[in-house]
Amino acid sequence: MTTPTERSSLAYRDLETLSAGGMLTAMLEGQEAALSAVRAALPALDRAVEAAAARLADPQSRLVYVGAGTSGRIAMLDGIELYPTFGWPEERSAFLLAGGEASMAEARESAEDDEDAGRAAIAGLDCRAGDVVVGLAASGSTPYTLAAIDEARGRGALTIGLANNPGAALLDRAEIGVLLETGPEVLAGSTRMAAGTSQKIAMNLFSTAIMMRLGRVYRGLMVDMIPSNQKLKRRAIAMLMQVADCGEEAALDALGKTGFHVKPAVLVVRGLSPEDAMAALDRNGGDLHRAFAELDNNG
Repeated sequence: MTTPTERSSLAYRDLETLSAGGMLTAMLEGQEAALSAVRAALPALDRAVEAAAARLADPQSRLVYVGAGTSGRIAMLDGIELYPTFGWPEERSAFLLAGGEASMAEARESAEDDEDAGRAAIAGLDCRAGDVVVGLAASGSTPYTLAAIDEARGRGALTIGLANNPGAALLDRAEIGVLLETGPEVLAGSTRMAAGTSQKIAMNLFSTAIMMRLGRVYRGLMVDMIPSNQKLKRRAIAMLMQVADCGEEAALDALGKTGFHVKPAVLVVRGLSPEDAMAALDRNGGDLHRAFAELDNNG
């Protein structure tokens, strides 16, 4: 039986005969379906975020992404951005892409059928109970991804599966299944479109919410970002001036003492030494809200 993401939609059977404007309008309608699918999946994403954040509070835990083809590339893109955006340690992220990292730039569609490779990839990480493993597959039946999720779950890791077809095996075999029901694509079977867009939106929400839960955001600002270029250094200065309500000179002084790390610099402006600022953050799980509450309670 053909799955919804592989079916043709009668509404778009003459898509290629339309004007350019007509084609674009039709494809945009498909993209709108992606947003609706994510909205319907919010309760499942909520469960996934809370469960993942609880595991990842352990500094030894890791966030592992698994996928093949478009889904795998979307997963890897999400994970790669966590270090510069939130300062998430690179050693606490892993990316398992069917066919290896070369598949990021070159399509290797046959690699998704290799179940042994999926199991071996998880085993090679020494995946363990503290880890969170997220598998993405539009069909929800990709052998590589299913095997990786099975292996990870057997090792006690929290497993989360995102798929676009109701009843997909991935939704059942992961501990938490997230259905992104986008239905038939405007271009039949091209899951890089609505299905892919829904996965990108869902992963943006998922990982960003986890980083917030783990104290890597303060007042809507990326206080753990890595200021690796001049643009980001200017952003760090402006961020610190806003959060600490200080002038540029004080911000530059504090940032200079903390290696341009905004979060401890906020506490340095408050009067702590760089060492005491880091100690306060360590005691409070890296959460500025809690660190400030501790300072206020201590007078």
